[in-house]
Amino acid sequence: MELSLFGQIFASDSFLELTEYTREEILGRNCRFLQGSETDQTTVDKIREAIREQKEVTVQLINYTKSGKKFWNLFHLQPMWDQKGELQYFIGVQLDGSDHVEPLRNRLSENTEIQSAKLVKATAGNVDEAVRELPDANLRPEDLWAMHSLSVSPKPHKRNNSSWRAIEKIIETGEKISLKHFKPVKPLGCGDTGSVHLVELQGSGELFAMKAMDKSVMLNRNKVHRAIIEREIYSLLDHPFLPTLYTSFQTPTHVCLITDFCPGGELFAALDKQPLKIFREDSARFYAAEVVIGLEYLHCLGIIYRDLKPENILLQADGHVVLTDFDLSFLTSSKPHVIKHSTSLKRRRSQEFMPPSFVSDPSTPSNSFVGTEEYIAPEVITGAGHTSAIDWWALGILLYEMLYGRTPFRGKNRKKTFYNILHKDLTFPSSIPVSLEAKQLIHGLLQRDPSSRIGSNTGANDIKEHPFFEDIYWPLIRCMSPPELDVPLKLIGKESQPKVKPEEGVIDTF
Repeated sequence: MELSLFGQIFASDSFLELTEYTREEILGRNCRFLQGSETDQTTVDKIREAIREQKEVTVQLINYTKSGKKFWNLFHLQPMWDQKGELQYFIGVQLDGSDHVEPLRNRLSENTEIQSAKLVKATAGNVDEAVRELPDANLRPEDLWAMHSLSVSPKPHKRNNSSWRAIEKIIETGEKISLKHFKPVKPLGCGDTGSVHLVELQGSGELFAMKAMDKSVMLNRNKVHRAIIEREIYSLLDHPFLPTLYTSFQTPTHVCLITDFCPGGELFAALDKQPLKIFREDSARFYAAEVVIGLEYLHCLGIIYRDLKPENILLQADGHVVLTDFDLSFLTSSKPHVIKHSTSLKRRRSQEFMPPSFVSDPSTPSNSFVGTEEYIAPEVITGAGHTSAIDWWALGILLYEMLYGRTPFRGKNRKKTFYNILHKDLTFPSSIPVSLEAKQLIHGLLQRDPSSRIGSNTGANDIKEHPFFEDIYWPLIRCMSPPELDVPLKLIGKESQPKVKPEEGVIDTF
């Protein structure tokens, strides 16, 4: 059920079944009608206090159905905030615990109370997150896309490049950048809500990628919130392995993002052209290392990527990677901290120094069912809630695919793929020579228990220190030259037509 300060505004079918009331009898009222002679008023006061202070609370109390039947109610109340940080309403989740009451204590058993409290809190969290995917009820239609009309300022890493200079030249004239300033060159790809085009900034010769998303499609598919979050994420990024947002704007039918054009195309296309559709191990190591750096940066910002796959890794003209497409990403806060490593007596005597590790991971778990099916982590399938550890699972799948030409758990259909992800043993084909270190890293990344997965404890540091990456000098990885591919990378531009793989198997269910 959902409560506003003016009474109940929504009631689920299960709530009606439990209480024996109809919706007409409930909506607009508060929940005093559930109270009776044995309802503990002290507990009721706790609920009232939580409403006054706009905080969550979990209690157990005796309530009554419409016919007067008594039941033990494990009740969780959780506030719901809008995008401006203002209270919209409360979500209330109730669980009938009557069958688990201990007669001597006259309340739920301790174990039942603990487990049930976890359940109602998780349910409230799921409802909260699902509702947030809908447009904010307080926003006017024209406000839904306001984020895309905000100005974009250059950040330190690329503020002096030619693309920014061309953009700022227009801004300095007092004009607001819009669709008229870009000349279409050719399509680069398409997704379920729009398309990506290669465009040229008029009169400058500068090429950009323009992601254009259809407003009506996003409204009909409840993806407005996703578009807003993606725009917000782009505005945070300032990293060589992540795209730069130069400007964004809207037309009557579309919202558009202008970002870097990567003439190397998708990593998928490069992989697809190689013999046996695999990379040599030195190439796979290089690309995986840069992906690790990109994910580490995202996690520091509180972003869980959630859609790592070869199609979402673009290659720059110099062969370095760019992670792209954040419409499935989850944005929360992060908790940066430093881990000091203990130094043994032997190490102190040898004067070896082990510097402290910086760790920062997104702090809030998510329950959304999103991702591309062959890359989805087990905890997403089971609905157990997931953290940034799902990105490290996806890294394991990516590394496996780069080395073996296929993903390890692919089945004949989605149901079989999910079964394999949850239950199938991880195997390594003997027909393709791969180092023990690579297999060990993949095995560590593809642990079904997230707490045992490499990267789950100290983030990217765990992965960087793995023997597979021994030859990577992390501080200067941007200065490394990518290893030569068996089939060299062919740059795309105005004259060439890129290979585009249509989006398949993307799951977005709540």
